[in-house]
Amino acid sequence: MKVLVLGLLAWFTVACQPDAEKKKMPENETIARQVYERFNAHDWEGMAALYSDSTEFKDPAFGTKAVMQSRKQIVEKYAAMHKETPDIHDEITGVYPSGDKRVIVEFVSSGSMPDGNKWELPICTVFTIEKGKIIKDYTYYDQE
Repeated sequence: MKVLVLGLLAWFTVACQPDAEKKKMPENETIARQVYERFNAHDWEGMAALYSDSTEFKDPAFGTKAVMQSRKQIVEKYAAMHKETPDIHDEITGVYPSGDKRVIVEFVSSGSMPDGNKWELPICTVFTIEKGKIIKDYTYYDQE
């Protein structure tokens, strides 16, 4: 009986703690979310700082094979995208940590073209993170 009472007390102690204390967001998930915070602030330098010096990208915009990109190239790519679509914005719809190194993020990118036409595009990115930096960014979306 004593063990049962102690067990219930321990359970109530843990169950009554606020969610933030029960489970802290894993570091890799925090880094992935920061990518989108900085993207939406159009802080390209800050966003690129989350990546390693040389990051492997797979993106339909680059073709079917992975390519290496420096932080400078990351800044240039997103600055050019911002120039074409000044109101570009990403809305996260799901974040799924996967193992020790990967975080999968589903999101919808949206904006307006120079002619005023609005667009939306569902996208999924798989980030691989090591030592606090993104080393792979594999992004998938339909180009049609």
